[in-house]
Amino acid sequence: MKTIGSFEIKDIDLAARIGRLYTPHGVLETPALLPVIDPLRQELSTKEIIETGFRAVITNAYLLWLRRREEAIEKGVHELLGVSSIVMTDSGAYQLLRYGRVHVSPREIIEFQQRIGSDIAVILDVPTGASKDRQQAEYGVKETLRRAVQALELIDVENRVWTLPVQGGPYIDLVKYSALESAKLPKYQLYALGSPTISLERYDYSTIVEMVFTVRSILPEQKPLHLFGAGHPMIIPFVVALGVDMFDSASYILYARDDRYMTPSRTYRLHDLDYFPCSCPVCVKREPKDLMELPKPERTRLLAQHNLYVLRQAINEVKTAIREGRLWELLEEKSRAHPSIHTAFRLFHKYVDYLEKRAPGVKGGEVHGIFLYSEESLWRPHIQRHYRKLLSSYRPRNTSKKLVLFPVSSEEKPVTTSKPYRLLKKMYPQLHIVGYAPFLAIIPEELAETYPLSQHEYTRNPNKIVIEETAKQIIAYIKHHNYDEVIVYTNSEEWSRELAEYVTLLARKEGIKIVGPISLPG
Repeated sequence: MKTIGSFEIKDIDLAARIGRLYTPHGVLETPALLPVIDPLRQELSTKEIIETGFRAVITNAYLLWLRRREEAIEKGVHELLGVSSIVMTDSGAYQLLRYGRVHVSPREIIEFQQRIGSDIAVILDVPTGASKDRQQAEYGVKETLRRAVQALELIDVENRVWTLPVQGGPYIDLVKYSALESAKLPKYQLYALGSPTISLERYDYSTIVEMVFTVRSILPEQKPLHLFGAGHPMIIPFVVALGVDMFDSASYILYARDDRYMTPSRTYRLHDLDYFPCSCPVCVKREPKDLMELPKPERTRLLAQHNLYVLRQAINEVKTAIREGRLWELLEEKSRAHPSIHTAFRLFHKYVDYLEKRAPGVKGGEVHGIFLYSEESLWRPHIQRHYRKLLSSYRPRNTSKKLVLFPVSSEEKPVTTSKPYRLLKKMYPQLHIVGYAPFLAIIPEELAETYPLSQHEYTRNPNKIVIEETAKQIIAYIKHHNYDEVIVYTNSEEWSRELAEYVTLLARKEGIKIVGPISLPG
């Protein structure tokens, strides 16, 4: 039987994981989003929240301590909230960030969470927020770490999962320091990245991505990572791809109170909608005008319920992509939802080595071909791995120093079954014949049936950046294997002509003897 706090990784793609976190009230499958329960005001009942498909919720231990202390101790947090599922409690750091102080000590809030039976508990940290005062940010990091050390003699890891927040906010060097020091502390079974909320509200997704990468690349991979306050479906796939396992958010209810309607890519004002772009149980039976005519409490309840369905869909969509090994494609698709998201996604090329080391090659079961769209696809770990292996471990069986390059149609896979390949084999029986294609660059005959060289689809109209970067990879391959002469063929497709011409141009600049481009016969 697994001990409390154990974390099993069941599936991976990029740095994302489907995992299982063991708690006193059952197993939480990750990635998971925990809806925030306001213990003082909750228009949507916890029962309704659980019925939308969530296995865990989070509430504020400090507010319970402040307003419902005796009742919480007598009943326990599960009975108080009316749930039998997993309950995580936060320590009051948000109130500290918002109001500058809390009326409870670090020891008191630890003992209170123990007495009310929290499944996942958090020590009382000092959040950084988006502070422009570096001195204050440094204080928050060091004070949180000091409290984390003091808490080691108090936390009961055999009874619940204890969480250590990592602070530093927009100061990436402080985030790094906080993560390095946090990794040294024993006992804590869950880490949490704090202070992203203000950056999220400002659509500063690039800072969030850098914070997550910094923390996840330092903290032990066998322990899960929680991201406080990240509750919009736009950001979820990107931070999961970098290794975030859990989220919490009150966005579903806060948006609803403000008559805001959440979708996977944006948020609408309810009064601006003529139709619902959703088929959840709330939307399929109603039109926007129906909700507008309802009393405010009922409208808020239904909007909150819809928003939860959208968040659940975002989590399940990510899990499905992880299972199929196509998370990168999901990121490319979602990156067009907002310019700030697209800017953040373009940072992923900085992390390609980190992601490539964690991304599996071929996953078990059915092999899913990869889709290649634009220049972002060049940074896909499978593509970068292919480039690296061509130069580090691939050795051509044909030792001829004359190379024949020919364009590979995405419809003719593997390349060794294509008509151009068979024709060129007859024309040049002694030479090394290799296919080329946008994104993939070189497709050697010996590797023609390996993944993803025969399991891919690419756009028929790659842009200039794709053409140029592919050409550079082809030249790198030619130089690495020291070919004396290269014969370049092309076909009627525009990308083929453009790529062949650019390869020829670069080859001549490098002093490589090259013949072509030549049109394929027939």
